[in-house]
Amino acid sequence: MAFTLEEPTEVVMQRIDQYLQENAPRFERDLCDLLRIPSVSADSRCREAIREAAEWLRTHLTALGLAAECIATDGCPIVYAQSPPVDGAPTVLVYGHYDVQPPEPFEQWISPPFEPTVRDGNVYARGATDDKGQMLTHVHSTEAWLKTHGSLPIQLKFLLEGEEEVGSEALHALLDRSAERFACDVIVISDMPQFGPGQPAITYGLRGIAYYELRVQAADSDLHSGTFGGSVPNPIHALATMLAGLMDQSGRITVPCFYDDVVPMTEDERARFAQLPFDQQKFLAQLGLDTTSGEVGYSTLERRWSRPSFDINGIWGGYQGEGSKTVLPAAAGAKFSFRLVPHQDGDKITSGLKQQLAALCPPGIRWELIEMHRSPGVLVPPDSPYVMAAARAIEQGFGCAPVLIREGGSIPIVTALREKLDADPLLLGWGQDDDNMHAPNEKFSLADFHRGIRASAHLWHELGRLRPAA
Repeated sequence: MAFTLEEPTEVVMQRIDQYLQENAPRFERDLCDLLRIPSVSADSRCREAIREAAEWLRTHLTALGLAAECIATDGCPIVYAQSPPVDGAPTVLVYGHYDVQPPEPFEQWISPPFEPTVRDGNVYARGATDDKGQMLTHVHSTEAWLKTHGSLPIQLKFLLEGEEEVGSEALHALLDRSAERFACDVIVISDMPQFGPGQPAITYGLRGIAYYELRVQAADSDLHSGTFGGSVPNPIHALATMLAGLMDQSGRITVPCFYDDVVPMTEDERARFAQLPFDQQKFLAQLGLDTTSGEVGYSTLERRWSRPSFDINGIWGGYQGEGSKTVLPAAAGAKFSFRLVPHQDGDKITSGLKQQLAALCPPGIRWELIEMHRSPGVLVPPDSPYVMAAARAIEQGFGCAPVLIREGGSIPIVTALREKLDADPLLLGWGQDDDNMHAPNEKFSLADFHRGIRASAHLWHELGRLRPAA
């Protein structure tokens, strides 16, 4: 679809910016109120807190004048709200989640995880950046529009779930039966970091994942390694051989047909990545490493964002206890994953993987491959009108233009939303990569919280300027 632009309404944006400044302290109080609710989706003891967080959001969205409700599910409630349609303007879906990771280990928190504490300009609490703080930026920006202007320049839909940290089962089911209800032109998601301090970013690509468990078996029971060692198959030896054979010395994955659908990076994209202010020595120092590794011929950012990878995530077999035990184990196993780039075919990879493992398996070993889960990669055209609108809005909010990046991690719900709603995601992160997501002392910069609110308010304006060409 082609787009044209209407003239901006400067007076409206000035009123909104003033409202944001005047109400900044209250926005912080709202954030702390939500952070106090221990909405841990993985902990059955927190079910009442989950309902409390959902109701907190529903109440706030209703108070803004939106049609809001808590949709009951077999699991955690889903909060849904919408504003009226705007003729000729895009419909925007904001996705976020109000559930949080378990806070353990408690002893590593400087302040209690559900008692929000401000230190050095950051608010520390579980969920501060993942995802309550980032999600609330869009709620507060919507408030600013409605309180100062009485309406929005677009139709907004909020879809806020309580199971993101445990697989989004309820949301997947809801999308399967009611996707048309959430129809939109673009999906706004803020649940990721910026490129770095003072450098906002738009993420236009995510790697996917294919995750497996490999089990190998030799004898029916453990054996004495002195009596039988060297004369019968050792499943740990076999497991090591099979796993090592999945990648060569240059970092290339050896699975047949693995690279068939990998689209090479363009020279323009490689040049863009090379121009980013990435400090490799600082990156290594933060991780306690002295060198990088990976596929030969690619930079660290290219390996992390735009190339597929193979990693062993866990391994077991034999004696693991204190002291020694001369055992020849009967069985061993490993869990491993491939990070996939867009267009790679999960079925083709699984088929090739089975073929390669069969070729690598030593005689006398029985093996079983279990496919745990998979999610394809996502790639959004970086020159789409929605991305360009977001770039203008972020520059207003943060005072500098965002860079375009990709992300090595996988967010399966993004793929599901894109497929079910037939709309591209706008991945706009306001956090930092040291915000300790999923770890003790999770934090969110209050300055970035307010910048995110302002960027979001300007985003509704910029998206509202997009009109189908006559």
